[in-house]
Amino acid sequence: MKFVGVDIGGMSVKVGIVDENGTILVKRTATCHPERPDSEIVAEIAALIGDVISEAGVRKRDLAGIGVGCPGSVYDEKGIVRYSCNINFRNTPLAAGIADLVGIGHVKLSNDANCAALGETLFGAGKGAKNSVMVTLGTGVGTGIVVDGRLLTGNRSAGAEGGHMQIDIGGRECGCGKKGHYEAYASATALIAETEEACRKYPESLLAHTAKQCGVDGKTAFAVAKCGCPVAQKVVKKYIKYVGMGLVSFANIFYPEVIIVGGGISNEGDALIKPLQRYVSRGVYGAEYNPKIKVVAASLKNDAGIVGAAALCM
Repeated sequence: MKFVGVDIGGMSVKVGIVDENGTILVKRTATCHPERPDSEIVAEIAALIGDVISEAGVRKRDLAGIGVGCPGSVYDEKGIVRYSCNINFRNTPLAAGIADLVGIGHVKLSNDANCAALGETLFGAGKGAKNSVMVTLGTGVGTGIVVDGRLLTGNRSAGAEGGHMQIDIGGRECGCGKKGHYEAYASATALIAETEEACRKYPESLLAHTAKQCGVDGKTAFAVAKCGCPVAQKVVKKYIKYVGMGLVSFANIFYPEVIIVGGGISNEGDALIKPLQRYVSRGVYGAEYNPKIKVVAASLKNDAGIVGAAALCM
């Protein structure tokens, strides 16, 4: 059995044909034009889906459905994107639009972070778990929660926005405009800001010299910390502490078998995952009596969204 998985991002759209084992058979990526009218964006996505189906040589009647992951506030049951801050979707009937244009009736829609969590839980780093939390550390912080093998999305799919739980009243401003949210401390954007601040404060440090020569991204502090720079090590330690605080909260609320950490920063491997495991193991309530919660890096990487979107129809 084959499915179509669609992963919509702010600047690109990825579409793949996925089998029942979560294997991507054919995949293509195209540029998205998020500023265009929503009807034009939907038409672009539908055209890419059609191209991938043709390339795979699959008949539409042999496809079990199309799953779509989209950033923003998504009403899964109705197939509507209520709002996406990076794409011109405002109460857009995305599922119905794709169904009409592609000619396949079974189209399911969910938030992109939910899809990534579902993909990683069924076929990736969380395979075998019935309960998981995935935290994606990117421009913001996306979260997806799987309970008893099913996505937990809240009232009318408006929940599971763990990046916007408040960890510091009156703290840093979040990208959403409110203050003190987890995203303002645990995102790659927050790490970059911390790195830049440390460079200004310690202009003679190896971190500052490296930043001046190579610029700053989410990898800079980790890379320089490995070279023994105490300033970079302090930045990394502080960042991991913030990420760990959130993971402990998720652990206490949902007590999953596994917490999956995704996003580009997850590529840091043990330098990130091992200390986060310690935070969770030591910080979770009743740790000495309850089952251990594993903290792992995502394994599907950039394919998690496609695979998870396709899994919406499985």
